Amino acid sequence: MLDDTGGTRPRRSRAGAQPKRSDLVAEEIKRLMTAKNLLPGDRLPRETELQEMFGVSKSTVREALKSLEVQGLIRVTTGPAGGGMAVEVPLDRAFQLVQNYLFFKEVSIDDIYQARKLLEPELAASAVPHLTEAHFEALERNIQECDPVRDPQADQYAQRQDDMTFHDILASVTPNPFLRFICEMINQMLRQLTVFDNKMPVRAQQNFGKSNVEFHRLLLAAARAGDADAVRTLMREHMQDAQASVRRLHGRLHGRLILDSEMSRRAVASRARTIARRASTESSSD
Repeated sequence: MLDDTGGTRPRRSRAGAQPKRSDLVAEEIKRLMTAKNLLPGDRLPRETELQEMFGVSKSTVREALKSLEVQGLIRVTTGPAGGGMAVEVPLDRAFQLVQNYLFFKEVSIDDIYQARKLLEPELAASAVPHLTEAHFEALERNIQECDPVRDPQADQYAQRQDDMTFHDILASVTPNPFLRFICEMINQMLRQLTVFDNKMPVRAQQNFGKSNVEFHRLLLAAARAGDADAVRTLMREHMQDAQASVRRLHGRLHGRLILDSEMSRRAVASRARTIARRASTESSSD
């Protein structure tokens, strides 16, 4: 048993059933990763070493590794140099897990905006000292791409998705990783789950875009001036205005789950994070 090798003795769940051996091994591997302070790219001990360490069979170790891979914590490769390697859990994977938790919860778009009104002003203000010229240029490009006046024929829904990139760029430089994660998750939910009333006039949809662009320009100017207090105030007003616009357009969350097969909408989020990362990379190389 695992406790014979220094592990944890299986404990009964509330239902009375014992956890699977592979699940216990997976938990022990997590403890091992923490104890050794493994970072993305670091390798786990080989399967044979894990077998000896926990006193279990090859199939149990492989099942445990597969479980950790599904959780997004490691990547398993085959071959002579194969095995488990620590990886950073991608935001898309975290988004799936949050969706699973929220699947049977009744979350409205107003619930999300209530959280945004509390979090976004602080995130934006905390980002100000860390923004570089590369970030400012990325923010400016995003404003131009989302301006409905610049291209009246543009897809308004796609532009509203791209509006979130502005917020992702700010999130990418905030020094608080937990705040960054929560706000990026909220951006993902709005980007991937929000739908609007298709019967709404195009002008009403464009007005939403114009208001977003106007606030983003004011936020950019205040950030360039290094005025964190002004950025905080503007972002608070922006969130209130955005919530009012979403209500006017009868915005709502569509369903409770985004499937892996819906790659077209997920690509928008991936592009947004790529832009944010590129700006951070450019600034660090200056």
